[in-house]
Amino acid sequence: MLYYYFIFYPFLNHIGMKVEISFREKLDYLLFGWIINFFYPQYYRPKYKYLSYSKLFFHYLIPQKIFRLNASVKWPVHFTSTIINSAKIKKGILCDPGDNPNVYIQANNGIVFGSNIGIGSGTKIVSSNHNHQDHSKHDDSPQIIIGNNVFIGSNSVILPGVNIGNNVIIGAGSVVTNNIPSNSIAVGNPCKTIKEKDPYIEDLSKLVFNKTVPTKYNGFLKQG
Repeated sequence: MLYYYFIFYPFLNHIGMKVEISFREKLDYLLFGWIINFFYPQYYRPKYKYLSYSKLFFHYLIPQKIFRLNASVKWPVHFTSTIINSAKIKKGILCDPGDNPNVYIQANNGIVFGSNIGIGSGTKIVSSNHNHQDHSKHDDSPQIIIGNNVFIGSNSVILPGVNIGNNVIIGAGSVVTNNIPSNSIAVGNPCKTIKEKDPYIEDLSKLVFNKTVPTKYNGFLKQG
């Protein structure tokens, strides 16, 4: 479902084509939407044509809130993913770190996610390494910063202190050890920029969200 959303919905939205909302989708929001919005205060996504609220309830909320997997995280996390030290994560909208399977995020030194970020399955984002002389301790390092409109391909690894700019694609299987500039496509181990990326064109200002978006994101939504 996520695959079809990313491929088709942005395109229809960009060209201004009206997307019809079915009765089933409206009922899904009526029955489960308020529960999702209550338990996930940092979840901001399109109200319709994204992940169904019933799936969010059974596949995400129950494992998190009943079985206590990533229980403290304030956005949906897949039950196969792990978020460590979520209190040190700051994130924008259209961004739910760990919502895909088998993602590992360790935020001991802090991680800042921008808005409209996709993180592929199997990705690892590690903000602190174990100390070489004492494996029971973690080394201090600058926080990881990831900008807006970024997509990180499956099975990539983001290492401590890395800054990734705005409008960036990280190729699948990459190991990011150094900063990646804005408007870049970068791949490899170690990850390096291979070409300049065209501007991001989706008109996010037309999105109807599952709940009211904080005004501090108005500038981001109106960009372009």
